[in-house]
Amino acid sequence: MGIATADLYDERGDELDSVGIQFHDIGGHVAFDGPVRTIRCHRDNALVKQTLATPGDGAVLVVDGGGSLESALVGDLIAASAVEHGWAGVIVNGAIRDREAIGQLPLGVKALGSNPRRSAKDGVGEVDVVVEIGGVAFRPGAHVWADADGILVER
Repeated sequence: MGIATADLYDERGDELDSVGIQFHDIGGHVAFDGPVRTIRCHRDNALVKQTLATPGDGAVLVVDGGGSLESALVGDLIAASAVEHGWAGVIVNGAIRDREAIGQLPLGVKALGSNPRRSAKDGVGEVDVVVEIGGVAFRPGAHVWADADGILVER
């Protein structure tokens, strides 16, 4: 990512939405950007695992886990698969696990926190739908930028 989110917002202002939720930077890359892909799921990461095992082509997967910290939606193996398949990053409105291992990967990961508990694997959820996190709509195909200052997405 070549431009800081603060500078980008100064340049483009009303064209962008800024997420007010304070996410933790967990991945090895703090700054990342790319086209949005989305998943809405609650305590079930089967669709996350499946999606991150497909070609990412520099995209960012935005996972709306409803803000639940009860179980992890991304772990080290899923994050390693994302790296292998060319994803730029993952933003999780929920929990991840394996923080230290994920922190060693060349991948942007932002999440609300961590929990060692595994999630269900039933495949319940929706892929490539508009998700709203912190009052901001993430539309598949829109561009998202993330760094230490926060997250911006095209309106």
